[in-house]
Amino acid sequence: MCLAIPGQIQEKYMIMDGKVPMAKVNFGGIIKEVSLEMLPEAREEDYVLVHVGFAISIVDEVEAMKVFEYLKEIGELTDLNPGEEFPELQQDDGKDSGE
Repeated sequence: MCLAIPGQIQEKYMIMDGKVPMAKVNFGGIIKEVSLEMLPEAREEDYVLVHVGFAISIVDEVEAMKVFEYLKEIGELTDLNPGEEFPELQQDDGKDSGE
């Protein structure tokens, strides 16, 4: 299954002698390099949807968090980094763990 995953641009830079815009994008704590060739207007701190290493759309933070929650529910977040947890997305269920 192919999905577009939301992430937040942390840093923009150019490669190929300034011809190809790139970004370091944060996916819930995992930083990946992403091409901005299809979305050169994206800015640092923007949330973007990324598919096969290319940013394809800018989304707002609320929408990005909704997608993260959905992917967490269906177990697709581990495809970014198998075994990796996303603690900032875990919700407190109100139960005391007794620890």
